[in-house]
Amino acid sequence: MRLLLVEDDAMIGEAIRAGLKRDGFTVDWVRTAAAAAPALATEPYELLLLDLGLPGSDGLSFLKSLRARGTPLPVLIITARDAVADRVAGLDAGADDYLVKPFDLEELAARIRALLRRKAGRPAPHLEHLGLMLDPATHRVTRDGAEVALSPREFALLELLLERPGAILSRAQLEERLYGFGEEIESNAIEVHVHGLRRKLGADYILTVRGVGYRVRPAP
Repeated sequence: MRLLLVEDDAMIGEAIRAGLKRDGFTVDWVRTAAAAAPALATEPYELLLLDLGLPGSDGLSFLKSLRARGTPLPVLIITARDAVADRVAGLDAGADDYLVKPFDLEELAARIRALLRRKAGRPAPHLEHLGLMLDPATHRVTRDGAEVALSPREFALLELLLERPGAILSRAQLEERLYGFGEEIESNAIEVHVHGLRRKLGADYILTVRGVGYRVRPAP
């Protein structure tokens, strides 16, 4: 899952990006609202992590402008402003959640997963399809009860396909959601990950729709 982090503090930003990467998220990090605007306009983010105390346009004004334009992207405010009035202002401006610094990175990841479940309309904390269970919190995958060991990229790709089992995702869509700013992408990277998943899950679990992309095998 690809997220955009807007945080001006270098130490905090790097810690959040590194911690969420360990949790399987792809995180692009910018330090101002001015840099966030073009990123949101061009990249397919699943969620926005937004600090309020930003240089130039502050986070609250930026959030209000996003909602005024009808942007539906889930927004989690991360800020040192801990007064009740600040929380109320943030939530009333359109934030979906509000977390006060300092916070534990495990709690941040759990809140992100909860918001992404809500966005997808999926109440269960795990994904299930044709005997396969994927748990985003523990990064555990089982097939008919047996543990399946996946690489981080294989796990992330499988999670994207399982979110909407009937949907076809193109190679370009998968690359956009799996890789962040400045990451080098081999021309056959997606094919390599798909090949690895087929080897571990069965050759017919992920189908190629010729000229379009990939999807998981539909339920009978």
